[in-house]
Amino acid sequence: MTTMRAWRTHEYGPPLEALQLDEVEVPEPGPGQVRVRVQAIPLNLNDLERISGGPMMVEPERPYAPGMEVFGIVEACGSGVDEREWIGRRVAAMPLQAHGGYAEHAVCNAVSAFEVPASIPLPGAAALYFPFHLAWLGLMDRAALQPDETVLIHAAAGGSGSAAIQLAKHVGAHVIATAGGPEKGALCRELGADVVLDSRVAGFAETALVDQVLAETGGRGADVVFDNVGEAVFDASVKATAYGGRYLMMGFASNKAVADERWIVPRQVLMANIRLCGVTLAYADDGLRSMVKSAMGWNLASGQQGAAIMREIVSLVEEGAVRPVVGEVVGFEDLPAAITAMAARATTGRVIALLEHDDAARDAT
Repeated sequence: MTTMRAWRTHEYGPPLEALQLDEVEVPEPGPGQVRVRVQAIPLNLNDLERISGGPMMVEPERPYAPGMEVFGIVEACGSGVDEREWIGRRVAAMPLQAHGGYAEHAVCNAVSAFEVPASIPLPGAAALYFPFHLAWLGLMDRAALQPDETVLIHAAAGGSGSAAIQLAKHVGAHVIATAGGPEKGALCRELGADVVLDSRVAGFAETALVDQVLAETGGRGADVVFDNVGEAVFDASVKATAYGGRYLMMGFASNKAVADERWIVPRQVLMANIRLCGVTLAYADDGLRSMVKSAMGWNLASGQQGAAIMREIVSLVEEGAVRPVVGEVVGFEDLPAAITAMAARATTGRVIALLEHDDAARDAT
């Protein structure tokens, strides 16, 4: 039996208490799956619900490894996956059912694994997938953001926010970014934000946000709102959206408990005369997309769309038009402390737990 190390949740609680470093069997890939030798683990706020016991759509049986994103080398394939095409491929990938990534090896659906060329070295290569795919799906796919439009980007110093600033500026849009404190604000300006609003000022979500956005837009409001904060800023952000504007509902970082509750007032959206767009990052093959649609009414993106988005992002990075934003790199052993800092909103950009050196990228340079 071949074993590996994995940080696993045995009982829910704070990361420093709940996560235990276990020696477990290396998993085998099933049909349509690949196994990745993990080189780097990008940490995500949504990993916290798998550690602390917060709201989740499906609760895995404990103990299990959290971690919804990995980066590494494909080392094994399940049936239906061409080994000649996949073995040795350098990929960013989502583990099965969005957990299992806090480990030295992870099994992922091939449809959710996307090649990143050796021209983009670690740790930046591991910071591209979730932030830039989310930002692309929101700004390009749902909002069809146009030059000279104004986009309001919440939590703009974080992963998807920092990606959204760069993509919006690449399109030629005017960016109003919100961030907590001067350090995060400075990062937003460095990435190209035209205006930065401090979300920590008194009364921000009550009056300051609306007043400042309207002042910056001549009273019109923002053409696009990129919101992964949710409840805490929703009411004010709707008021700050222009007639015919597109409101991108990206996530619920301020209060995940409302994700499955009826908390939006219909008249609020009706009278705002806006388009409310849901954006989620989940790729699936045609069979699973059809099954989920029939059972839940949900729509999942195709793997082909994900691959096309990754090609666009890689091209922009290679051209120097955008860059991955890595705030901190830690060792695998320091992962619990790093996710603790993320939970305290003490991080900017992406936090990457690095397991291996990037020999392929070094050789390519």
